[in-house]
Amino acid sequence: MESTVALVSPDEITGLWPHVSDLLEKAQPHSEGELATEDYYPLLKSAQMQLWVAVEQRQVIAAMVTQIIPYPRKKVLRIIAIGGSGMERWISFLPKVEQFARNLECDSLEAWGRKGWKKILTDWSDSYIVFTKKLRKI
Repeated sequence: MESTVALVSPDEITGLWPHVSDLLEKAQPHSEGELATEDYYPLLKSAQMQLWVAVEQRQVIAAMVTQIIPYPRKKVLRIIAIGGSGMERWISFLPKVEQFARNLECDSLEAWGRKGWKKILTDWSDSYIVFTKKLRKI
């Protein structure tokens, strides 16, 4: 069974937040501490980021956060976080995200993620690796 995937409007964030925050929390162990789950909420409410959900039988099974990045020479839609279960049922979000980016005249998509995503994003290039070195404890 495939899920229904939808972009959530900013005015619906408050009602959906209890259903998506735990899902987004699942992505946190794979980040470098740039954002905590609670940091997404005001950014989603103010439309600085976008929330996407996958729903099955009236239940949210996955959530994703994107952000439009206006580089000086191009505009990119960046996938910030994805969390959920049953990926094979909601991976179909990608064409909808791509169309959303095209409608906004983005030049490309960008995702920072674990190496395992390379197996799933087969038509994506891994343009570079982001190396990090902690200088102080946050």
